[in-house]
Amino acid sequence: MSGVAQGASRLAGRVALITGASRGIGAAVAVRFAREGAHVVLVARTVGGLEEIDDAVRARGGSATLVPLDLRDFAKIDELGAALYQRYGRLDVLVGNAAEFGHMAPLGHYDPKLWSDIIALDLTANWRLIRAMDPLLRRAPAGRAIFVTSRLARDAPPYYGPYAVAKAGLETLVRIYAGEIAANTSIRANLIDPGIARTRLRAAIYPGEDPDTVPPPERVADAFLALALPECTKNGEIVTL
Repeated sequence: MSGVAQGASRLAGRVALITGASRGIGAAVAVRFAREGAHVVLVARTVGGLEEIDDAVRARGGSATLVPLDLRDFAKIDELGAALYQRYGRLDVLVGNAAEFGHMAPLGHYDPKLWSDIIALDLTANWRLIRAMDPLLRRAPAGRAIFVTSRLARDAPPYYGPYAVAKAGLETLVRIYAGEIAANTSIRANLIDPGIARTRLRAAIYPGEDPDTVPPPERVADAFLALALPECTKNGEIVTL
């Protein structure tokens, strides 16, 4: 997937919604998509972070719409879907990237509110995105949905709690969705396990790790681009980097 041509405008005229877009992988994907001609709709909680990425997108000749939003406010996801319909009439690419780790602890030691908050953001918000954006993806010539997972979903290591549980649920969720859309739509839905990348979430999981030894998030952006292209035929797959 790293062979995707640079600056080829392969997403020209397309609208891409990216969650968790204010930093890390979401920000890198936003800049990459914008370089390929997409109008990027950037969702995150931090206004300052969104404005920084907006500057980076515009510096490369791209365009963006900023949406400060906590995805755990599920009604706002529905409102965002309605707003996108009113403005664009469709959605070409959905990237579900936003996630929170919490902390390492035995299952029985997790505070119930923190557990619920992580499951809400890492799993339920992605279902709400599918629910709200599926009608818009169906109106696109080649709708593409991409969600970010982790090997922790399959390894189920001790002490990784709600994050690993949510990612396991997310993998099942997306595979179900991929099966439902396979026969009668042009939508394709897949997951990416980005592996090691220098992100704030990774720093929370591995606090003793030297960030200078970790590859930057930009290294994974081409893999997202490949799954966003109309010619992508993958569906229901987990792309591991």
